[in-house]
Amino acid sequence: MPRLNWLATHTLPGDVLLQSWLLEHGISYSLTQRYVQSGWLKRLSSGVFFRPGADEDMQPGWKNALLAVQEQQALPVHLAGLSSLAYQGLSHYLQLGHAQIWLGTKGKQALPKWFKNFSGQNWIFCSSSKLELLPEQDLKKIPVEGKELMASTVELAAYEIVDAIGKHISFEHVAELFQGLVGLSPRKVQSLLERSHAVQTNRIFLFLARHHGHQWVNRLDESKIELGRGKRQVVQGGVYDEQYQITVPAILGKADE
Repeated sequence: MPRLNWLATHTLPGDVLLQSWLLEHGISYSLTQRYVQSGWLKRLSSGVFFRPGADEDMQPGWKNALLAVQEQQALPVHLAGLSSLAYQGLSHYLQLGHAQIWLGTKGKQALPKWFKNFSGQNWIFCSSSKLELLPEQDLKKIPVEGKELMASTVELAAYEIVDAIGKHISFEHVAELFQGLVGLSPRKVQSLLERSHAVQTNRIFLFLARHHGHQWVNRLDESKIELGRGKRQVVQGGVYDEQYQITVPAILGKADE
């Protein structure tokens, strides 16, 4: 009974609970099975359970799953890109709820199968493999419908959507989003871009900032940012931007005079 009281006190209906975490808190395999049999827990998959609520049809949501891998497994995965911007109030282009959820992972970090296949959830994985993340600077906890989730800062989220152009999002969509990013920290942007070895991403990021006339871009030292050499074709049938040597959608570029 003491363990059941502890479980009732430290978890909420809908919480995803991993057997490894339960063991750490004195709830053995056999005790977990007893809780399942008595209805205190429900099984999602092998070694993965959730606490049911008054509504028998209630199922845990993506937030519960993400919180479990972040806090119970301590895996380096965070709410990223478009989703991070949306839940920080900076995107009107994402319907919150059952839409695609963007996640940032460290390199090719292997996530558990139960998580990747969670309730048919459509995860969008963006791995900034050419960026050295500094978790204490690039990540923050944000409130998402009653949960505190680790997410990318606005600056990192902006970088993640630029890096995803042509893979998960269009150039035009990112350009619309960038229009509202007037309050980015030049110090944080400088740090991000100095750590980034993704030449094309760096160029597009700077192009969009200057295209929208954001004041923070004027405080960046581009000489410390890896911009490479030579032309890069980012979009088909676009126009060429001389400053950053990239093709951009015609609606954003200035035609040669």
